[in-house]
Amino acid sequence: MATPLSRSEERNVTSMEKSAWTEQEEEEDEFKECLEEPNGSVTPVFEDSLESNEVEKQKVVIMRAFVEREDSSAKDVDDFMIRRFLRARDLDIEKASAMFLKYLSWRKSAIPNGFISASEISTNLAHNKLFMQGVDKKGRPIVVGYGNRHKQGNIEEFIRYVIFALEKICSRMPRGQEKFVCIGDLQGWGYSNSDIRGYRASLSILQDCYPERLGKLYIVHVPYIFMTAWKMVYPFIDKNTKKKIKFVEDKKLRSTLLSDIDESQLPDVYGGKLSLVPIQDC
Repeated sequence: MATPLSRSEERNVTSMEKSAWTEQEEEEDEFKECLEEPNGSVTPVFEDSLESNEVEKQKVVIMRAFVEREDSSAKDVDDFMIRRFLRARDLDIEKASAMFLKYLSWRKSAIPNGFISASEISTNLAHNKLFMQGVDKKGRPIVVGYGNRHKQGNIEEFIRYVIFALEKICSRMPRGQEKFVCIGDLQGWGYSNSDIRGYRASLSILQDCYPERLGKLYIVHVPYIFMTAWKMVYPFIDKNTKKKIKFVEDKKLRSTLLSDIDESQLPDVYGGKLSLVPIQDC
C-alpha cells in the first residue's frame, strides 16, 4: 500500500500550487516545425518538453521519487508517462501516484509478456472494426472505429482486443506526440451492437490505464437509438474525457473533419485521400 507523502514533499507541492500556474487546454498545443513525410504530407513536431512548465516538471520529479519507492518497475517509464497520470488527476500528486501504482499492478497481470498476440483476439480482429490512417493537423494519429461491426461476445477477449488496439496506437505515435484522435462511426448501429458492459470496460481501460492519450473523439452518423446506450455509458466518462467528445451532424461532417484534418490525411471514406488500414496491419 502506498505511503503518504513526506512533509518535505508536501511543502514543495504546496509551494508550487501557490504559483501562478494556469492549465493549458488540450486545444492550445503549439508546434514549431513540420517534418515532410515520404508521401509529401507534413507532420507537426510539437515543442512539448517537460522544461516548458516548471510546475509540472517539479511535480514529475516528486511523483517519480514517490512511486519508485513503492514499485521499482516505475523506473522503467519515462517522465512523459508520469506527466500524463499527473494531468489526469489535475496535478494532484497523491491521486496521480495511486492511479499510476494501480496501473503498474494492472499491467503486470494484463500484459505479462509485454504484448498481446493476434491469436488471443482472433474473433474481434475478424470483425475488422478498427482502422488507422493519417494524422490530424496537430500530428495526432487518426483511428476510425465502426460501431456496427462490434458484436457482444466474450468480454475477456474484447478487453484484450482493446488493450491490443491501444498498445498499437501508442506504438505508432509520431515523434513528439502523445495523443490520438478517433472517429467513431455509428452508421448502421443497432441494438445488436449495443454492448454496455464492453463500452464500460473500454472506458475504464482508456481512462485508468492510458490517461491523456485520447485527444478528441468525433462521433459521426449517430442513429437516434444510440442515445439509449449513450445515457447508460455517459455517467462513467470522466470530466477530462467528456471535454474531448464531439457529436458531429451529418451535414457538417466533412467540413468539421477538414477543419482539423488536412484532405491529404483524411480517410477516403470521408472524402479524403487515404485508404483505411486495419489496425492489426499497421
